[in-house]
Amino acid sequence: MLVLFILIPVLSPAMAQSSKTFLYFGYGSNLLSKRIHLFNPSAVRQCVARLDNHRLDFGFDSKLWKGKVATIVPDETEHVWGAVWRINMENMKDLDRQEEVERNIYKPIEVQVKTADSENITCRCYMLVNQPTKIPPGESVPVERRPSISYLNVIINGAIESGLPDHYIEKLKKIEHNGIKADEEKIFAGHTMSVP
Repeated sequence: MLVLFILIPVLSPAMAQSSKTFLYFGYGSNLLSKRIHLFNPSAVRQCVARLDNHRLDFGFDSKLWKGKVATIVPDETEHVWGAVWRINMENMKDLDRQEEVERNIYKPIEVQVKTADSENITCRCYMLVNQPTKIPPGESVPVERRPSISYLNVIINGAIESGLPDHYIEKLKKIEHNGIKADEEKIFAGHTMSVP
């Protein structure tokens, strides 16, 4: 009896990338599949990953979200967890529109993230053009620098849905919000951040 073994290579998220797709690291509202699919229907979650030497912060005042929106800020003392999505190249312009790149709100950057399997992969990511300053430890974040209840809930629900580490989800739950709720119909109707 002859036994043949056929080895089928398992493609890592980095190897799964092709000229027709790109990898995107989402850390804010685009953790939630319902939200990312509004503008990027081809998005497929690949894994969770950690961006080292950056912190999660909040800056631009969004009319849609009724508060500040998330950004990453270089910071050697912190890291940010997020979801890695594979998206068709044809949707890159849609992602840029969602992040309001043309209005100079966010800018696209490439980041190196580490998966749970310690694999380093390069992803497209977005950060606010006008970076917020760090609040000193022990100081409360001023109300005008906080996200809305709605925005924070979308991030937390997306973190849970994506399978981010429990300790990070607990950290997200401790972020102070501004006490305002956004219009959920508009949030999930495909409006961009500046739409009132």
